[in-house]
Formats: sequence, C-alpha cells, structure tokens
Amino acid sequence: MEVLRAKIMGFCSGVRRAVESAANALDENDGGVVYTFGPLIHNPVVLKKFFDRGLRVCSEDEIHRLKKTDTVLIRAHGVPPEIERKLLAASGKVIDATCPLVKMSQKRAAEFASKNYNIIFAGDKNHGEVIGIEGHAAESYRKNGFKANFLLVRDLADLKEIFAEKKLDFDRKTVLLSQTTFNIPIFEEISAFLKEQVPDVTIVSSICNATHERQGSLEKLCAEVDGVLVIGGKTSANTSRLFESACKKCRHAALIECAGDIPEEFFSLGKVGITAGASTPDDVIDEVQEKLEKMFVCKNGI
Repeated sequence: MEVLRAKIMGFCSGVRRAVESAANALDENDGGVVYTFGPLIHNPVVLKKFFDRGLRVCSEDEIHRLKKTDTVLIRAHGVPPEIERKLLAASGKVIDATCPLVKMSQKRAAEFASKNYNIIFAGDKNHGEVIGIEGHAAESYRKNGFKANFLLVRDLADLKEIFAEKKLDFDRKTVLLSQTTFNIPIFEEISAFLKEQVPDVTIVSSICNATHERQGSLEKLCAEVDGVLVIGGKTSANTSRLFESACKKCRHAALIECAGDIPEEFFSLGKVGITAGASTPDDVIDEVQEKLEKMFVCKNGI
C-alpha cells in the first residue's frame, strides 16, 4: 500500500493559535479554573487531552457561575459582543483567541450593518463563527437605528427561498458575506445567482486561504488514489465539507476521527489518500498513516 498525504491539511493558523492559547493558560494558571466558551475546537481527540489537563467548557447559561479567580478563553470562532461583555464582567481574566480572519469578518459585518445593508451570509446555522458575526451585525444595526436584516443561507436553494418569500428589502443595498470555512463551489453558485437578481450587489468572499488550499489540495489528491480518508471531528464544518468533496471525487471515502475508525475496506486498497480538517493535530494524522501501513503488511503477509 502507498499512503499519500494531501499537500496541505490539518491545523490552520487560527486553530493552532487557539490551542496554544489554551495550553499556555493551563500552564500559567495559579488558581481557579480555565474555561473555554464553547468547545475549544471541533475535535474530540484534542478536547479529551485538554479535559484531562483540567480545561472545562462554559456555556452562556453558566457564565453567572464564573469566579474572579477563573480564566475564560474565547475560542477561534469568536463570540457576539454581548457575550464578551458578560465574560469580562464575570471572570477574572478573558483571553481572546478569536481567529484574526474571523475578527475581520465580524468588523466587516458590523460596518455593512452600520450602512443599513441587507446582509446575506453564506454559512452554517448555529455555528459558533456565524453566531458571533451575526451578533456583531445585530449590535451595529441597533446602534445606528436600523432594522436588522441578516439572512443566513446554506446553499442556492436557501437563497432562492429568500427571493420567493420576498425577504430582501430592495430599498437597501445588499452585500454577500461568508463563513471562513464555507464550501467554495457553493459560494460561487450563490454569488452568480445573486448577481443576476441584484446587479449592484457587493460580493465579499470571507473564505480563508486555508480553506481554499485544503479543498484544492484534496481535489488533486483524489485524482491520484483509490480511496480517501478525511480525518477530523464529525461536528467540524470544514472537515464535513472536505468529506463531501471527497465523496464526489473518489469511489472510496470515509470520515474518521482517529485511527481506530478506519473502515476495513481501506486496508486492501493500493493507494490511500489522507487529508484532515483544520482542527486535526499532526499526531492523529501520523497515527492514521501508521495504522494503514501496519495493517496492510499484516493482511498481506509482507
């Protein structure tokens, strides 16, 4: 068996920064509890390691329980401004590990809201990043005396529904923004349709380079292998999108969280490709490759 890795995969800079911030907070903690607001990242393997070190998760309903001796880390996805204010008031120390690109998206949404734009946002419902960005837009609408019109779409069908239900206010200008990990081809479909319906629409792709690079690298990998393993948390948006792409481009594709999840069929393939979501650490990727190679030798008596 030959195992081929995607040229670009695994931790992105924003996730790495959040993970390092959590590790440093635990190392420097001299009392109290270190929390993250929501799961640090969407990867159960990493979360288990941090839990064993004492890292805990705080939800909005639990903010009132925080003590001044506690530390709270804002994860890479960011939070709405009102949540940040609550955290600052309740705990002794707040570490903002929001991805710089997400920060930029928060500011951009707030700026367009301050100018009374309809904001069409391509993203995942209930995703932490989307909730945070919508919160910044909502506060900006409110501060400037405008009625909020933040419209979330997951695909072209959602966008067509907006027009069918006449949710767009044509007395306002319109902008299309996106989640940093959004599917690139779907964003292009949404953009093309929107340009037809609203010729003067402003299109701003907030999809980060890491997403472009990982999706492009996966496409090249699929052309060279018999099957692809996508490694990452099953609740991770960017990992799920990689898996969706792999299913379309490769006959054998599987989404796994660790080496123990590898489907039996992959041990009999001649060439197996591996890629990983932005929340997947290097050691988990290494373990998957090692198990593939070891099991191939065992099954084939080499």
